[in-house]
Amino acid sequence: MLKKIILFFKTGEDKPLLQDEDEIKRIYDHKRWSVFISLILGYGFFYTCRLGLSVAKKPILDAGILSVSEMGIIGSVLLYVYAVGKFTNGILSDRANIKRFMSIALLFSAVINILFGLTNLFILFVILWGFNGWFQSIGSAPSVVSICQWYSNRERGTRYGIWAGAHNIGEGLTFVGTAFLVSSFGWRAGFIGPGIICLFVALVLYQTLADRPQTYGLPHVADFKKDYSAGKPIQENISKLQKQVLRNPYVWILGLSSALMYVVRYAINNWAILFLQESKNYELVEASFVMSAYPIMGFIGASFSGFISDKFFSSRRNIPTLIYGIIQTSGVILLFITPAGNEWLDMIAMGLFGFGVGGLIVFLAGLIAVDITPKATAGTVKGLIGMFSYIGAATQDWISGFLIENSGLMVNGKMVYDFHSAFVFWIGASVLSMILALTVWNVKPKE
Repeated sequence: MLKKIILFFKTGEDKPLLQDEDEIKRIYDHKRWSVFISLILGYGFFYTCRLGLSVAKKPILDAGILSVSEMGIIGSVLLYVYAVGKFTNGILSDRANIKRFMSIALLFSAVINILFGLTNLFILFVILWGFNGWFQSIGSAPSVVSICQWYSNRERGTRYGIWAGAHNIGEGLTFVGTAFLVSSFGWRAGFIGPGIICLFVALVLYQTLADRPQTYGLPHVADFKKDYSAGKPIQENISKLQKQVLRNPYVWILGLSSALMYVVRYAINNWAILFLQESKNYELVEASFVMSAYPIMGFIGASFSGFISDKFFSSRRNIPTLIYGIIQTSGVILLFITPAGNEWLDMIAMGLFGFGVGGLIVFLAGLIAVDITPKATAGTVKGLIGMFSYIGAATQDWISGFLIENSGLMVNGKMVYDFHSAFVFWIGASVLSMILALTVWNVKPKE
């Protein structure tokens, strides 16, 4: 049984190379577009099955179902499992049929969200959200592997940047669409609704994603595009190349930098709506409207990041990384210091933060590391960086929950929470992330 499952998800055998160049171009052009659009939309919908708890926190808190610290624990469980899954599934994705691996993972995540919306018990919330973390971890690394399989070195930065903006589509759908469902039908709808939608999206992905080009009788993408800017495609054993990645000190430094960036990224993802409601007196829909500036500008920041570094910095990522880091830190500081009642300033702060973090997700959470390691190990690289990133995100969730809950004061019979200590923690992590990124300033790409 296990052998059949492994064979089902394993990448196919190489087919004999097609000889008709027109046929090769036709198939390549069709599949490149199909894969690219599917990765953007598919990965975006992954997020709708991950961020529902961020939107539903206050309604769940008000209903007395969970406490702030319990929600922090549930969020941390997802992210810790996600971190381990990123590394494990990253290694597996280098050998996987991405079409099957990614689409079926979304299918299971959708089912878990539906079950999550039907339960009341804390222990079941923890178990279900932990399983959700595992299946969610199969979204990112397979996407990067597929981009490396279908796009050459000179194209990769631009395509990677656009794809990386996909998470902003998911965040936008969650902060606006899920907030509407929760406001209209209660917190359970924030999980059941996205779950049902993602069942259908998973079926579409199964039809529109693809395995490696060679399994269709196509040449390696570097040969197809005549792009050898990172050297000729390497034919070494994948296991040997993966060990090289694990011994690369630059990858570990980038992982630590990304982990600190993810502290502040997921702090805003998971706690900003509650912060706006508790500290700035927004209603849920109003808070979600302010939050919408974050994914919109995040998509713009991510989409332009790869293009900017490819076209204006000769595919070097160092200067753009510093610029995006400064913008991100400025945004979170502005959000913290803006007094209540300044909706447009809050939206500007969210926009700055979103734009900055959008670019940093491209650079620190994958592209720089993918650039400096063999492309056959893209899944391993993305998985290792992802493990660091989500250990940071998970640790943030329980620390933030602890800091926020211990700041609570009873005012006129109502518990009010102060976010001062949490913001100091988040801003400090953002600054440290930038400092670490500066230590790999002169790293160069290679095959």
